[in-house]
Amino acid sequence: MKIAVFNTKPYDVEYLSKYNEHQIEFKFFDVLLNADTVKLTNGYDGICIFVNDQVNAEVVNELAKNKVKLIVLRCAGFNNVDMEAATEKDIKVYRVPSYSPDSVAEHALALIMALNRKTHKAYNRIREGNFSLDRLKGFDLAGKTVGVIGTGKIGAIFSRIMMGIGCTVVAYDKYPSEELAKSGVSYLPLEDLLSQSDIVSLHCPLMESTKYIINKNTLSQMKDGVMVINTSRGGLINTADTLEALKSGKVGYLGIDVYEQEEQLFFEDLSESIIQDDLIMRLISFPNVLITSHQGFFTEEALQQIAITTLQNIDDFRNAKASSNQVIFEP
Repeated sequence: MKIAVFNTKPYDVEYLSKYNEHQIEFKFFDVLLNADTVKLTNGYDGICIFVNDQVNAEVVNELAKNKVKLIVLRCAGFNNVDMEAATEKDIKVYRVPSYSPDSVAEHALALIMALNRKTHKAYNRIREGNFSLDRLKGFDLAGKTVGVIGTGKIGAIFSRIMMGIGCTVVAYDKYPSEELAKSGVSYLPLEDLLSQSDIVSLHCPLMESTKYIINKNTLSQMKDGVMVINTSRGGLINTADTLEALKSGKVGYLGIDVYEQEEQLFFEDLSESIIQDDLIMRLISFPNVLITSHQGFFTEEALQQIAITTLQNIDDFRNAKASSNQVIFEP
């Protein structure tokens, strides 16, 4: 079976090749899949994509013309795939629903700790021979209230981490976890979570109902100086509104591993380029903003699980085997 892999990085080649026990023939492309590059799929049985590849209706139609029958995602989210169009064209879609959820939860903690104790600034100071503690003051996390929006696998692990540190954890989810509630997490309406939390961390998927869940209105309900963390999807945060909240001091700290316009930025070396995205350049200029470029998933364990599950998804499709990893369109 021939699979075209898009948005390929060296680690994708390494891990997909290392665990390829199914004799799948891969062709690796470093470009993103979109309307301009979909012509590269001609002659392939399926495609393998990541979070920033765009498979809209136009792309799906071209895939169908090229007789592509399979889309496998190297990630959990599938909001970048037009599922209705794929279903109409009888193109099957598979994902990796879980790959070391600990890695993303732990990265959220890393952002919190670095922002709070300003370790990234201290590192740079020491390298320049500046051993001053001025403007490096943080706060104890123990005793603070952490609001968790979305308590799936990652959100649940993050909640337990924060309770282990001594935080009070409150959560918002349309489908509360009884197990998590028994462990000490209090589920609240969103507005109550926002008003009570010292730290708000996003762990929900990006859907129509959650797009820009952090916006001018919800930001106004938060405490002054709140810390906002996003390791889920960039579209959960309205960047323009958040910039205004940073300027006013409503948001005291912002840590993001995702960005709503990351497609042309993240995973690329742009150090010799003029970045045209004014919003992210303004974010970078704030001393209380810490940005990582979709690094949360990037651990040995996660890369291994992504490769193994992706390969299994391809093999399941080839053998017409039922799989819980197949994404089913629900109108």
